[in-house]
Amino acid sequence: MPFGSASLTEGFLSPSGKRIGIIGLDTSHSQVFTEAINNGGPEMAGYKVVAAYPHGSKDIPSALEMKPKIIEAVKAAGVEIVDSIEELLTKVDVVLLESNDGRTHYEQALPVLRAGKRMFIDKPVAATLNDAKRIYAAANRFNTPIFTSSALRFDKNVQKVVQGSIGNVMGADVYTPGTLERGHLDLAWYAIHGVEMLFTVMGEGCTSVSRIYQKSTDVITGVWKDGRIGTVRAIREGASNIAGTAFGEKGIAPLGPFSSYDPLINQIISFFETGEPPVSQAETIEIFSFIKAADVSKEKDGLAVNLNTVG
Repeated sequence: MPFGSASLTEGFLSPSGKRIGIIGLDTSHSQVFTEAINNGGPEMAGYKVVAAYPHGSKDIPSALEMKPKIIEAVKAAGVEIVDSIEELLTKVDVVLLESNDGRTHYEQALPVLRAGKRMFIDKPVAATLNDAKRIYAAANRFNTPIFTSSALRFDKNVQKVVQGSIGNVMGADVYTPGTLERGHLDLAWYAIHGVEMLFTVMGEGCTSVSRIYQKSTDVITGVWKDGRIGTVRAIREGASNIAGTAFGEKGIAPLGPFSSYDPLINQIISFFETGEPPVSQAETIEIFSFIKAADVSKEKDGLAVNLNTVG
């Protein structure tokens, strides 16, 4: 095997039904998730990462540079490195699709879905709206539950708002790094963190999107069917973070900033146990329609674009 095969230490063996496999070792998430799960306590419910297929992006420099270090870190955590997704699927019960490059996700997800193994797909679920729809169509066809999410969805401040701390949410403004990556919808690559946070507190029902684009910054405005307004500031120059403000009928509350992957990991483990995704297919597709509409608006010099016209 070209990458070597780490023999599993006794401490990281997991009973059948609780074995996690990873696809893609070209993102820091693969290392962070592996170490959190394999070193975790009762909240991990006996799940362990036991095997990984390392390949993801073929041409994103940051991913290719990171991959050798992540492979070694994951091997050190007791994980076997395998040569194919097909081999991986013989050794695991559930899957974390972590490949950094959203363009690879449909091809890599398909054998997992065909095998009927529950899967978390890290952000972005795909590079395009069309591929996001194709992934969910395949999940439905093979009756295999999946979900995707940014960790910001489960941020404690975001969840306080979801649970009613300021009453009904009347609107929200978020900001996020807005780095772009070739082959991906502009907001899908990194700004999706902010978009996810916005939709978590606003819910579904966005009808139109307009985007003001400058080299250093985007400002994207969404209008919901009940007249509420949400905005995303995507920052490419100067200081940035992932945070924002929610405006409610009873108060105003902060959103973010990012503090920990633990809440997302806990949600993933719960999903593996129950098969119940914490984020619906409908909301994820609407998020990608929002992202696609923002690109169309950019092409139209900021004109408002109806989400129903971008599918």
